[in-house]
Amino acid sequence: MPMFDIDATLAATLVAFCLATGAVAGLLAGLLGVGGGIVVVPALYFAFGHLGVDDSVRMQVAVATSLATIVPTSILSARAHRQRGSVDLVLLRAWVPPALAGAIVGTLFAASVKGTVLAGIFGAVAMVVAFQMIAFPGGFAIRSVLPGRLGSTAMAALIGGFSAVMGIGGGTLAVPVLSLFSYPIRLAVGTAASLGLYVAIPATLGLAIGGWGVAGLPPLSLGYVNFVGFAAVLPAMLLFVRLGARIAHAISQPALRRVFGIVLAGVGLRMLSSLF
Repeated sequence: MPMFDIDATLAATLVAFCLATGAVAGLLAGLLGVGGGIVVVPALYFAFGHLGVDDSVRMQVAVATSLATIVPTSILSARAHRQRGSVDLVLLRAWVPPALAGAIVGTLFAASVKGTVLAGIFGAVAMVVAFQMIAFPGGFAIRSVLPGRLGSTAMAALIGGFSAVMGIGGGTLAVPVLSLFSYPIRLAVGTAASLGLYVAIPATLGLAIGGWGVAGLPPLSLGYVNFVGFAAVLPAMLLFVRLGARIAHAISQPALRRVFGIVLAGVGLRMLSSLF
């Protein structure tokens, strides 16, 4: 069905669904530092499918719109974590340049490949992260310190690149990667929240430019960034991200990580199954 040629009941249902998606995404962004995009991207992907958005651009629109919502939520989340002293500014300064470079490369890749490729990458990475959360909810370390400059730079670049391709803020990958090196979880969450801003801004701008004039985009889109999805998801994300950051400093997280890992595995499987 064409975009917006839908009955009032379906329209109201989709708006409510996007608001709920934003609430869950914001809560998780502040609570686990995983980035709301891991929830927003698949939600928008399937919502845009029901609205009749062309399959050739549907994943790119979901990714770009998710990244646009991450910009303001990352600012709020990072600020909340900084107020609690849970951002490693030294690591953040070291990681921003390579993460930014990775995000630019990832954005160019996302704008130039088929949506099915992006959906496959998203589903596969989601399954890997889900396994890590389920199998090692308390974290799993392979070393007691971060690698040297070259290794650390490579990690930041890969995190930035994959985050841009998947439409996530960086925390989904940065938190589990840092945990592999015995990095304190609360510092990992806070630092990842700040890093997400430096990934989301260039990726959003790049996909807005890269999608300019592309056929099949839904109405009210700037390139691949759709303002309808942005406006439906963002308010709830902004409302709940502060709550998530506050709760993160008050509860034990292993059980929560395991539950979220199970949900994420379901999302990854659903995304992969949509390709066949």
